[in-house]
Amino acid sequence: MYQGFRVEKKNDGVCILTLSKPEVLNALCTQTFQELNDFFDRALTDTAIRVLIITGEGRGFAAGADLSECREAGIEENRSYAELAQNTLARLGDLPFPVIAAVNGYALGGGCELAMACDLRIASEKAKFGMPETGLGVIPCFGGTQMLPRLVGMGRAKEMIFTGRTIGAQEALEIGLAEYVTAPEELMQKAEDIAGQIAVKSPTALKYAKVALSASQGLSPQQGLELERNLSAICYGLPDKEEGMQAFAQKRKPVYSNR
Repeated sequence: MYQGFRVEKKNDGVCILTLSKPEVLNALCTQTFQELNDFFDRALTDTAIRVLIITGEGRGFAAGADLSECREAGIEENRSYAELAQNTLARLGDLPFPVIAAVNGYALGGGCELAMACDLRIASEKAKFGMPETGLGVIPCFGGTQMLPRLVGMGRAKEMIFTGRTIGAQEALEIGLAEYVTAPEELMQKAEDIAGQIAVKSPTALKYAKVALSASQGLSPQQGLELERNLSAICYGLPDKEEGMQAFAQKRKPVYSNR
């Protein structure tokens, strides 16, 4: 159905999106962003999806923007391209379910930004992260200058972007750019294990927890606490709360309906 990736839906509510252009290390182009937006539109109404895993085929997670497009772009073309990319990646944060990046190889430039836009990052020991744009005479434009400092701190973000240095999975783990590191052959199993742990939780609780966590970046502490109270109150009026509390009292696993 899509040219830039394929989608596999598991029976447990886990959906896997695999970027599938290994001949260009899954470089991101306009068509892929347009296709991602179409998939996100469909995912919003697919209530069976509880967790999304994004990974890449071959040696790359995503090696960044498609340079064949970038070389020919002028000022306005880049502005439009950057807007499309930023808006597309921002939608990962707006999806009502958690998104996991399973980083199997190179996550450079736009690929690193794609990984950062996900909620969690699991890295293969062979994964490589980097923001090499300044070496090409440009700067990150898929949101990297905004996302990277939030994850690793301003000093580390400046160092990575100014030098363009590529870092390995272990350093990514140490600085907060990854949450887990696994052997390459165990990457997808680890990602599916984490996704499975999430998928059995209340879909509505996950949705509102994600809203509160994402909003915390732009709110004052008091505003964040008020939002948390309001979202918690909403949860107390929904069926998942009754099922979760009842299951706990009855010492059984809760059975939640789809989103």
